[in-house]
Amino acid sequence: MIQTSALSIRKLDKSYQGLRATRGVDLEVAPGERRLIIGPNGAGKTTLFNLIAGEIRPDTGSVALFGREITRLPSHRRVHLGLSRTYQIITLFPRDTLLRNVMLSLLGLSPLRWNPLLRLDRQRPLVERAERALARVGLAHMKHRPLVETSYGERRRVEIAMALAQNPRLLLLDEPFAGLSVDERREVKALLFAIPRDVTIVMIEHDMDVALDFAERISVMHFGAVAVDGTRAEVVADPRTREIYLGA
Repeated sequence: MIQTSALSIRKLDKSYQGLRATRGVDLEVAPGERRLIIGPNGAGKTTLFNLIAGEIRPDTGSVALFGREITRLPSHRRVHLGLSRTYQIITLFPRDTLLRNVMLSLLGLSPLRWNPLLRLDRQRPLVERAERALARVGLAHMKHRPLVETSYGERRRVEIAMALAQNPRLLLLDEPFAGLSVDERREVKALLFAIPRDVTIVMIEHDMDVALDFAERISVMHFGAVAVDGTRAEVVADPRTREIYLGA
C-alpha cells in the first residue's frame, strides 16, 4: 500500500525583487517522521517554513499536506487541517498569563473568536484544553503567571504548548533551542522527544548536537535549494555538507 506523505513539496520557488529565496525546493516527509532542516544563514530555511505555513505565497510550485493540495490556502485554513508552527523570534503577549496566551492561540480554531464580548475565563472547555497543553510542557504550576515574569526558556515552552494545543498533525519548529541555556535545552529536548508519533515534526535548528539526536532524516539547504538530503549518516558523510558549512 502506498503511504501518503505528511508533507510533499514540489519545485517551490520564491523571489523577492529578483533575489531567489527558494529555488525549486523538493521535499517529502513521511507521517511520524522527525525531519531536520539545516543550512547557513540566508539559505532559505525560514522562507520555506513561511511558504509551508501559508504566510507567504510561492511564485511557482506546490505544497500538499497529507495528500491535500494547500498551495493557495490561507494560513488559518492550514491550521484547521492540522498544521501548526513556532517561530524563530518568540511572538507572545508579555502582559497576559501563560494560560491566556495558550487560550488565545486556540481561538483561531473556534467560532468564539467572532464574539468581542467573550470572557475567556468562563469558557471551561477552552480553559481545560489550554491547561492540558501547559501540563504537557511542564508549566501547569505557572499558568496564572504573567509571561513577562518568566524566563526565556519558559517562553519557548509556552510557544510549543500553544502549537501543541492546536492538536497538529504536522508541527513546524523554527529553532526551538535558540538562546536556551544548557539546562533549558535539556528540558525542551525531553519535551520534543515525548511528542507522540501521530505528530510529524519538521525542525530548523543550528544546535547540531541536539538536532542530530532528534532527526531521522536531514535536508541541507544552500542558496535557497536542497543541496543534500538523506539519513543522518548519509548527510554527515556527504562531502557537500562539509563544503557548505566549512567551505572545504
